[in-house]
Amino acid sequence: MVRKLSPAKINLHLRVLRKREDGYHDIATLMNQISLFDEMIFCPADKGITIRCPGSSVPENEANIVYKAAAALLTEALCSSGIDIPIHTRIPVAAGLGGGSSNAATALTTINDLMGLHYTRENLMKIGTNIGADVPFFILGKPAWAFGIGDELHAVDTIPLLWFVLINPGFEVSTKMIYDNFNLRLTKQAVRYKCPELHTVEGLIKALHNDLEEVTLSLHPELQHIKNHLTHNGALGSIMSGSGPTVAGIFTDEESARKAQGAIEKIKEKEWFVYVAHSL
Repeated sequence: MVRKLSPAKINLHLRVLRKREDGYHDIATLMNQISLFDEMIFCPADKGITIRCPGSSVPENEANIVYKAAAALLTEALCSSGIDIPIHTRIPVAAGLGGGSSNAATALTTINDLMGLHYTRENLMKIGTNIGADVPFFILGKPAWAFGIGDELHAVDTIPLLWFVLINPGFEVSTKMIYDNFNLRLTKQAVRYKCPELHTVEGLIKALHNDLEEVTLSLHPELQHIKNHLTHNGALGSIMSGSGPTVAGIFTDEESARKAQGAIEKIKEKEWFVYVAHSL
């Protein structure tokens, strides 16, 4: 039996550049893993794949992204052994934090090690691309710019440590619906993109941007109130992660983040999930 922590991510910068002929979207996004984790337990079995997610709305059958990841790797390796994977979730579901993709990446790397399959990280990233666009990023395991559909990765080594107050309003958002509402403003022509400089906290704050934020906020205007609460409690900036609805306030130190968390806990709606995390 092996226990692993599976981290969430936030998008510090996200541009949707165009809709492709295959229906996907070309993006440019800067992603950073953060210290909010699901716990996954891997128990070798004689055969079959069993996924258990107690207390979560996540499916436990073949529709689960972790099941798909395990099945893809074991099939690729011609391995007849099985695996039992209980997942204790803390990352909100359908929240823009990449919990499912992170779980899938953790499954690929852990099963590879546990069963001695000897696939390289590059091999696992290739398998992960077919499971979810963000899976290769979590296998890479460091801050990175992602291009294409999110699978073309360029690691970034100069991002300063950041602290975040994450607020999830307690409802899920459909990524497809958000992109569908964004499509009218997209071009199918190729787009050149210059990445902003991100060597300092000031540069990062200046670069905070998410093209999808306007769409999600128009459908869920309460997210603007969340952003306002973060700013009023000392956040240097705030940004919605992915297609939302989780919003992150940016801080330079833990003390400031904890102080803001405490103030927001006193006035928050009961459905809100408020959590302090730092970049990894």
